Amino acid sequence: MRHRPRSERSLPNWLRREAARITGGPDDAARREFLAQATAFGASVGAAYALLGLPAPATAQETAPDAGPPGLHAGQLRIQMTVRALGDPRSYEWFQAANVSRGWLEYLVSYENDGTFRPRLLKGWQISDDAALYTLYVRPDVTWNDGTPFTAADVARNITRWCDRTVPGNTMATRFAVLIDPETSRAIEGAIRVTDPHTVTLALPRPDISLIAGMADYPAAIVPEGFDPDTMLENPVGTGPYLPEAVVPGSHAVLVRNDAHTWWNAGHGAWMERIEFIDTGTDPATAYAAALADEIDMTHTVEGSYTAAFDQLEGWRAHDIHTAATVTIRANQLAEIDGRRPYSDIRVRRALQLAMSNDILLELGHGNRGVVAENHHVSPLHPAYAPMPAPVYDPMQARQLMIQAGMLEFEHELISIDDSWRRSTADAAAALLADAGLRVRRTILPSPRYFEGWNTFAFSTTDWGHRPLAVQTYALAYRSGEPWNEFGWSNPEFDTLLQEALATLDIDARRQIMARLEALVRADAVTVQPYWRTLRNHTRTGLRGGGHHIGFEIRPAELRWT
Repeated sequence: MRHRPRSERSLPNWLRREAARITGGPDDAARREFLAQATAFGASVGAAYALLGLPAPATAQETAPDAGPPGLHAGQLRIQMTVRALGDPRSYEWFQAANVSRGWLEYLVSYENDGTFRPRLLKGWQISDDAALYTLYVRPDVTWNDGTPFTAADVARNITRWCDRTVPGNTMATRFAVLIDPETSRAIEGAIRVTDPHTVTLALPRPDISLIAGMADYPAAIVPEGFDPDTMLENPVGTGPYLPEAVVPGSHAVLVRNDAHTWWNAGHGAWMERIEFIDTGTDPATAYAAALADEIDMTHTVEGSYTAAFDQLEGWRAHDIHTAATVTIRANQLAEIDGRRPYSDIRVRRALQLAMSNDILLELGHGNRGVVAENHHVSPLHPAYAPMPAPVYDPMQARQLMIQAGMLEFEHELISIDDSWRRSTADAAAALLADAGLRVRRTILPSPRYFEGWNTFAFSTTDWGHRPLAVQTYALAYRSGEPWNEFGWSNPEFDTLLQEALATLDIDARRQIMARLEALVRADAVTVQPYWRTLRNHTRTGLRGGGHHIGFEIRPAELRWT
């Protein structure tokens, strides 16, 4: 059957009602909610915008360079970015690894800064009105770079890989939990079906609204049959237009255009012949020095006081994006210190929250570049966000709770990475705790040591990236037993409500569930989550496709000089 996108058939009634409600001057939050929901359900971006009476924006892959590149930079680009070791993408913990492997390992779906989802290796998809049956349509003109056709079998095989909970560190299993048999910890038999060479169906045992968003997340790179992470650099089979020339963690990585491969999107990208990622470390001063020395053409992201310094660079331009990226200052409830679990006591966790002012943490930690948050990790940018009262800042009550818990003399070791904004945020948090009369010691770790134990420290700061849906973040980080649950928190009521939220299509109905979920995170004092980050990066004038992505993505195929 020919794929007919949702632009040619009825959207669910609740989505059409939502479009009618906000058409005629929708505010940004309502517009973003609708665009995310409509495109996730298979509406084309053009159709989703049209329902709101708005023109759809063009993407980089729909536009070509305006003119030839300038002089010495012709066909080459140098990007400042932390360079991480690669491995099995389904176990990636950091988006920087994906930014390199994205050169040859592509994605089924992409997520854009306006909140929309767009097809990539998929031509499109349809989701049943109850979100229990997904039909995925695979592009018919894609080949792997070894000449093998890319088919529905490749898509089904990758989704099956994602559903294998027996693989250590496979967080894609968290994103596709609905398709996993709890008895086998693998994909439900018969749930993933290839119905023809270019069609895959996913029959879910219960509705789940998050699968398309999960396909766009950075660990969802599509790998070939027989993929071996140990040999992925020596045998870089993929569908993308680049090949890795070198990957040296902590130093540099290089992609070179694979002109021997006929890329499926030829003519709409892959303009650069060579792209180099240069790791300048966690100190933004080093990145700034590299820019002054003409050693880089683009920054991945810039933090701290050097944001203003980069703004003043002649021949460079800044790019801002409002995001749901954030930092958590969290206590691990399972952590044992001297034979006890100090943070299993809710009075201790509430004291930590009461001792910290989120306004001050935003000011001192991130230079007021962002929005104050509410300690529940759901952003106003997330569909179905439910506003909550501002957290209470009460140092005196914090001290009293610590006294009640018998913990006033306990020294809290607050760990952070040695960078600018996370270190500054932790410094501000430690000062606030000390002002409340609590004992605190700061430990600052270099990045290799920090990343070895980021989710097991007893008391530390962690940065979290933007995700399209709040239910994704809650499933990854707050649901009981998940690998990224750095809080050591387990709440059966939360887990049950989250499953209900994942199955609830109507935005307003889901918002009511989200309000209960947010309240549970706050009531159990799971974390201090102080602010939402406004992100900024910089590119040389004349570079296109390098503006800051809301999810920290760098897309090699979209970069070009004009």
